[in-house]
Amino acid sequence: MQSLVDFINGIIWSPALIYLCLGAGLFYSITTRFMQVRHFGEMIRLLFAGQSSEKGISSFQALAVSLSGRVGTGNIAGVAAAIGFGGPGAVFWMWVVAFLGASTAYYESTLAQIYKEEDEGQFRGGPAYYIEKAMGQKWYAWIFAISTIVACGLLLPGVQSNSIGNAVEAAFGSGDVIETTLGTFSSAKIITGAIVCVVLAFIIFGGVKRIAHFTQIVVPFMALGYIVIAFVVILLNIDMVPSVFATIVGDAFTPMAGVGAAIGWGVKRGVYSNEAGQGTGPHAAAAAQVDHPAQQGMVQAFSIYIDTLLVCSATAFMIIITGAFNVHGAEGAFLVQNLPSDIAANSPVFTQMAIETAMPGLGKPFVAIALFFFSFTTILAYYYIAETNVAYIHRTIHVPGLMFVLKLFLLASVFYGAVKTADLAWALGDVGVGLMAWLNIIGILIIFFMAKPALKALRDYELQKKAGVKEYVFDPVKLGIKGADYWEERMKRKGQKSPDLGEDSSAGTAKSTL
Repeated sequence: MQSLVDFINGIIWSPALIYLCLGAGLFYSITTRFMQVRHFGEMIRLLFAGQSSEKGISSFQALAVSLSGRVGTGNIAGVAAAIGFGGPGAVFWMWVVAFLGASTAYYESTLAQIYKEEDEGQFRGGPAYYIEKAMGQKWYAWIFAISTIVACGLLLPGVQSNSIGNAVEAAFGSGDVIETTLGTFSSAKIITGAIVCVVLAFIIFGGVKRIAHFTQIVVPFMALGYIVIAFVVILLNIDMVPSVFATIVGDAFTPMAGVGAAIGWGVKRGVYSNEAGQGTGPHAAAAAQVDHPAQQGMVQAFSIYIDTLLVCSATAFMIIITGAFNVHGAEGAFLVQNLPSDIAANSPVFTQMAIETAMPGLGKPFVAIALFFFSFTTILAYYYIAETNVAYIHRTIHVPGLMFVLKLFLLASVFYGAVKTADLAWALGDVGVGLMAWLNIIGILIIFFMAKPALKALRDYELQKKAGVKEYVFDPVKLGIKGADYWEERMKRKGQKSPDLGEDSSAGTAKSTL
């Protein structure tokens, strides 16, 4: 099984996908005139603007739901894997992916807002919706929807629960060994998997509102707590910070693990962590109640900074500053070995030992607790994403009980992942991430060249902001954007008119941003 999954990964995660992720981020950065820098202040302002409604969640709740997907085991175990297989220089390429990926996140999330729908009293949207409406290719949208249901409903949840199980076992011991027909498992992992499934079932059977309310409380708390501990570890070794920067930057261009390994692992784990271009973030973005699609695009762009430049960097600095890592070379050899050889690089143990080195007695239990919250909220986000794509399919094929079946499969995946080995869980997760990234990035590039809807939305928003309007209005007809049915109906329902901006803000103005 492992060899088959590794073979598939080798095809999906070929250098072509690495270049596609970096190239798409650079392309959208240039075409939006680096909106991730120009609108940084506006991103922060929009976080707390707007309120939730019966149909949609607030911008902050949408940020929390999307961050619950972005901030997960990739920020702890994923960073460790990037360093363990790509060397410290992989962290630099994670930063590059984050900076460029912020513009990709803007683009895909704005598309999700433009083409969202009202479905049984709540907003739904995402790549499947905008691929169908903007590209006019329903078959392609179905491929994405089915791939995402498999990835987020079956493959990716196991990665998150696997990290929880490994962290709990490392922190509190394996307990008794239980032998079954499926293999030998530790009681600690079985108990952990059961607890996670029970709590998860309570929340996912409550719908998106319960998920949003849970994540808006837990996500800021868990991220802030983790960063505080990281800063304590860094402050205790403050004299080493310059050398850590030098190590990361220096190894990025003369990598000990090789250029391909440093860039490849940096991009792979960067995409896995912040999800820019992967197509998962737009699902939460579509659920937000906003006055203009570009607003939620900017909020989602900011989430990339929080995920990678804050949380991932905190993990990387703790690991490198304490020397709690190994770097694997070819054929099992170690380029750097500071820890025992039996410690897996794609597990949370690097991070646990880093905190343990600086704060004895705290590292293992703290990371276990942090991973529980990080990974648990990510599983919630995965469920919501899979649910949205089931709802998309349900628009055409009405099969009773599909949502219930999805819940059962996801719970089974979570329990299975909690007790299985890390290598297989991560490999399956990589298949899911890579497949979605291929489909989504190609899709949004085609949409860009067909109509440039997200670019037109950005230009329109900038013109309204410059004109000092009191209430933003999005008129897709005036901008030459077809298929934005919700926004067209909203304009008619509210009796809104496009503001007089003193210059043409129709489709042609987008050309000035190219």
